[in-house]
Amino acid sequence: MNETLFSQIQKLFERTYAQVGINLEDCLIDRRRCRQLSILAGRSARELSSLARTFLRAANDRLYVGIYYSRWLIEQLERHDPRAGISNHNIRSLIAFVEEINHALHAALQFQSGAREIDSEDFARNLELQAQVDTYLVLLLFVAFFRKTQRVSRNDRRWLRFHLFSRQCPNAFDDRNLSARYLETTCLAESYTLYLDTLNAVRRVEEIRLFRSLDYSDKKNRILALPAAKIRPLLRF
Repeated sequence: MNETLFSQIQKLFERTYAQVGINLEDCLIDRRRCRQLSILAGRSARELSSLARTFLRAANDRLYVGIYYSRWLIEQLERHDPRAGISNHNIRSLIAFVEEINHALHAALQFQSGAREIDSEDFARNLELQAQVDTYLVLLLFVAFFRKTQRVSRNDRRWLRFHLFSRQCPNAFDDRNLSARYLETTCLAESYTLYLDTLNAVRRVEEIRLFRSLDYSDKKNRILALPAAKIRPLLRF
């Protein structure tokens, strides 16, 4: 049986970090359930993307996860399968697709490690920062796979950074907290991935495994403590 793009990405994250113990594809929900959970999530959650969402709920010491993808997003990925190459036709859809898998996986790993404050702002920012970092690394793998030299050019990285970081519009949120969350995490992720680009493959894996184990405040402090020459100044804070 051919593996799905979803299962391939989940396995990639699990090989990098840790086994989550469940098939996250079983957590996929339809549009109707997404609407129901969006209402329960509260007013600010209505501003989040309608193309892809991850819902988390803790009850009876168990974590419940729902992952939603719009029909349009899935159609884009089916029409322009990233496994045949990534381009302007599928890059945005692929980013959203990968980020939701990442949110679900890291939320589950954190819950298994004892984290229970899943409704806290730090928990949300931790997931968002981690997802942007991991998604950048996944995109690099996709690009490298289709290069004869298996090397990613400077122009490739600029293109990926444009779609993953520069196209973000945190100020588009009416909710100030959401705006601040995405502004801060995007800036941190952009700077941290610039640092990761300076490391060789072995050192990069060691670094991101250590990074994943940190809580949000420690992740932020680690990025801010990086050598100034290797990160973009965080002037937007």
